Amino acid sequence: MSIRERLDISAYLVIGPENTSRPVEDVVAAAVEEGFTCVQIRSKVATAREMIDVLEKSARAIRELGKSDSVALLVDDRLDVVLAAREVGIKVDGVHVGQSDIPVDVCRKFLGADSIVGLSARTEELIDYVKGADVSQIDYFGAGPLHATATKLDAGKTADGKFITHGFAEIAALVKVSPKPVVVGGGVKVGDIPELRATNVDGFFVVSAVAGAENPRLAARELVAAWNGH
Repeated sequence: MSIRERLDISAYLVIGPENTSRPVEDVVAAAVEEGFTCVQIRSKVATAREMIDVLEKSARAIRELGKSDSVALLVDDRLDVVLAAREVGIKVDGVHVGQSDIPVDVCRKFLGADSIVGLSARTEELIDYVKGADVSQIDYFGAGPLHATATKLDAGKTADGKFITHGFAEIAALVKVSPKPVVVGGGVKVGDIPELRATNVDGFFVVSAVAGAENPRLAARELVAAWNGH
């Protein structure tokens, strides 16, 4: 069974060098050891070579925990980085793109049938999208933002500069119509998890709640425990 077939987005970490004062791979290792099931490397400042280096170290951290076959390692936006990393033998499982990034069918063409391709958009855009789009090449949707978030300042911002967040009812509506699993993020905190879980969403994603925490391991443990209901 490929990692695409066993994809688990229930506890999803998004991280880049700009999100933490620690080595990225150390935070990845702590989160995965505490039960995080998916990792996305995302950076708007790192060069391609810097991202490849982060991927190599993160892939090694996941492998040393014996989780390479169960925890997916993805890259935000940079299809070129995924391909280059794979070329030098790094196990990268797929890519996550937005609606204005490289089209999902192009990602699928270059990455192959066993790779993971995720698509993100604002919650209300996804509700419209899933009603008429061909989603056969997509493995999951990333929705939000649940709250305003410093790690993605334009998330939820409209053309006229207003900021729109998305409540639990709207997320539940998306889950109801989506033919693919949905993961929700955007300022998610431990206290949000029970109500988020009640929407029947497939998972949560966080950046600063773990990457920026004083104790990333403890933060990851608390989030996973909240998701699992204890």
